[in-house]
Amino acid sequence: MDRRTLVTTSLALSVSACVADPYRRQRDLQGAPPPPGQPDYAAAPPPGAEETQTYSSEEIVNSASDFFGVGAETVGAAVERVFQEQGRPTAYIAGEEGSGAIVVGRRYGRGLIYMKDKRPVEVFWQGPSVGWDWGGNASRVFTLCYNLHYPDAIFQRFPGVEGSAYLIGGLGVNYQRANDITLAPIRTGVGLRLGANVGYLAYTRQRNVVPF
Repeated sequence: MDRRTLVTTSLALSVSACVADPYRRQRDLQGAPPPPGQPDYAAAPPPGAEETQTYSSEEIVNSASDFFGVGAETVGAAVERVFQEQGRPTAYIAGEEGSGAIVVGRRYGRGLIYMKDKRPVEVFWQGPSVGWDWGGNASRVFTLCYNLHYPDAIFQRFPGVEGSAYLIGGLGVNYQRANDITLAPIRTGVGLRLGANVGYLAYTRQRNVVPF
């Protein structure tokens, strides 16, 4: 085979390879993107992706003030404190609950969990409490949820975080935590019932009479 034939054959093979896979050369380059239509699993999420899946403080304040039927200023102080300590929530629960206690108490609740780009899901909760606590009350509850990316992940027991209970502007706030998921219930009409936060709440798909 002479030199001219060899060069012609090599060029033909190179052209054929490029036609069969026009992105081969591009993929061989360090850091080059994949061909169109093929996902780039190693790429970082686009800027702003976190904001599209979480709630801003303004969104939470507006939703909570409408839910409680009070001014934004009343809710804003409590929400601001939670945001300073936990950041932007991935979901929230709006519901109502009743509780009663004479040292040992019970709490029952029902509400809807809201997440962006997902339909609301009904959730129930119940649990015991022990502490310097007596009396009974009914209240509305607006719970901020952190690291909760799927509604089904809420269905478990959440112990109260010791020392997390506090009152801001007539609203009671405490933290519950389980498996890297943190809940921050904001309650109205708590009064002395804030002591009921010492215990746990079990979140379930159906109402359970027995709180344990």
